[in-house]
Formats: sequence, structure tokens, C-alpha cells
Amino acid sequence: MNWDDETASAHEERIVGAAAEGDDQAVEAALRPKDLGEFIGQEKVRQQLDLVLKAARQRGATADHVLLSGAPGLGKTTLSMIIAAEMNAPIRITSGPAIQHAGDLAAILSSLQEGEILFLDEIHRMSRPAEEMLYMAMEDFRVDVIVGKGPGATAIPLDLPPFTLVGATTRAGLLPPPLRDRFGFTAHMEFYEPHELERVVTRSAGLLDVEIDPAGAAEIAGRSRGTPRIANRLLRRVRDYAQVRADGVITREIAGAALGVYEVDSRGLDRLDRAVLEALLKLFGGGPVGLSTLAVAVGEERETVEEVAEPFLVREGLLARTPRGRVATPAAWAHLGLVPPQAAGPAGARSGQQGLFGA
Repeated sequence: MNWDDETASAHEERIVGAAAEGDDQAVEAALRPKDLGEFIGQEKVRQQLDLVLKAARQRGATADHVLLSGAPGLGKTTLSMIIAAEMNAPIRITSGPAIQHAGDLAAILSSLQEGEILFLDEIHRMSRPAEEMLYMAMEDFRVDVIVGKGPGATAIPLDLPPFTLVGATTRAGLLPPPLRDRFGFTAHMEFYEPHELERVVTRSAGLLDVEIDPAGAAEIAGRSRGTPRIANRLLRRVRDYAQVRADGVITREIAGAALGVYEVDSRGLDRLDRAVLEALLKLFGGGPVGLSTLAVAVGEERETVEEVAEPFLVREGLLARTPRGRVATPAAWAHLGLVPPQAAGPAGARSGQQGLFGA
């Protein structure tokens, strides 16, 4: 198992993880909006994409290749399906890790229909030979199939029907410039605002036939870490609680009690997030402390702390990464109800040592 797989596994185990596995995928399919009019949030992306698709339809041509980047759970797969629906075209779904050889990609490309949408998730994890084949396919709608090996190998050109590639990536910086430049439209998906997630929760509750009041939707939205996928998952867990321990109606009190059972606090932090903060504050006086030392203190792998817990803590302004190590912010002390120690003194000196030798 490689680093990406380990990090993905850590996401999958958390109720506030953004990866979709198992039941999540089936439920997501039922909750996904079917067109741009139903899609909530990402206003600029929606407006720009609407123009691209309408112009293509008016010309009677295939749409430009589209690159969608952003954190997991923000709607990249949903938008790819909406593109197919808006263009009235079939969609083929695959992923970068599934394409390990140029022949894998050639088999997919050669079977595409004219105007078909090819959705390539995690495109940055595609193999280099397949990536180089994709350059020509995107630009000239042609691939060269190599037959034979060694000096006797020959390249047979294969013309492809016009198609639209929709690439999705959580790490746009890992895409090589030649590939990135071949996309006619690129969009970055932003995290959602609470009021947008309230609309997502309310809409999903209606589709799930769950009764929820505005305060209950706001409570769930506020703990969803700016991510619709997490909001929908929390809604389902709160629905279960309301069904078993209440009258089935989701109010603010019911939502708060349910998410307390699942250890998701008022800012969306779960057990791992709070363990990292508590270790940083209580054991190391707020830092600076090295990443490896912090990981040992919470009993997790270094990569899990760095890739799973830290991004949200940094985005929430609860933790800072510095050259000397990790440092808690005043907001972290306030969130856990602790009083920060004095900046000077023996405790501060000890924290400094951890930052120097624990990295």
C-alpha cells in the first residue's frame, strides 16, 4: 500500500472524512443534482461552465476539455455527470490509478463514441506513458498504437471521434504543464460557506424524506467542514439518531446531541483533530513541536497527522506550520477552553527544544 492509499484509508474511517466509499457512493448517486440549475454553490464555476456548454451546444460541437480541481467531496464527479447531461451525451468514468499502461488508455479511447464524455478522476495519478498518449488524443483526437517490440515495432495511427475529457484532481500542482495546458476550461472548486451547506442539507433531507427545521440544518452545516459530502453523511447519522431516540424530526438540539455521540464538535473537529490539538497544547505548551514528535504523542503515523488532520486545522486557524515546528494559535486554546501559558519561561524553552529535535 502506498502513501496515497494509506491516507485515503485514514479518510475513509472518519465520519468527517471526505472520501466516498461503500454506502456513501450509493447514497450520493441518489442525492446528486441532475443539472446546473439544481447544483448548489460554486457560483463562478457554474456560470463559467454554463457559458462553455451553451456555446458548444449552439455550435453543434463537443465541449472543450474541462479540468476540475479541489478537495474531495466538493462536487467534481457531480459536475462531470452534469456536463454529460447538459450535452446530452453518454459518460465513461475511470480513474488515474486504473490506467497504468498506455494500452489501458488506448483501449478506452478507441471505444469512445462521438461527443462522449470521458471522466478521469485523480488524473494526476495516471502513469507517464498513458499521460503522454493523452496529449495527442486531447489535441488531435488521434493516438499512435505501437505494434511489436524492439526495432521491428511500428506505430499505427488511430483516429478518434471528437470527445470531451473531464479531468478531476485533488492536487492540481502535480499535473505536468503540457497536460494542464490542453484543457480548454479549468476550474477550482472552493469550500462551501455555511449558508450554502444549509441549502444542501435541506435539499438532501427532502430527498431522504427526513423532516428538518432550519436550525437543525444550520447545526449540521456548521459541523460539515465546508464539504457537501460530509454534510450529507452527517445528515444521515443525525437522521438515525432522530429516528431511534427522538420523534424523527431534526432540530438543533437533536442534531447537536447526535453529532456529540459521533464525536463531531461544534467546529467539525473529530477525535483525531482534537487529539492533535490536545497533545500540542497540553504536552508541548502550544509548540513549536516537530511533526514526528506530535505524531508519536497521538499514536498515529506522521503521514496521517500531516495529510489527514493538519489541513483542516490549518484552514480553521487552529494550528500553524512554522520552520521550527507546529504551533497552536490563540483560537485553538479558546476552542478547547484552555489558558495559554506565558510566552517566556522554562515551558517555552522546552517547547522550543521539541521543535528543534522532533522534526
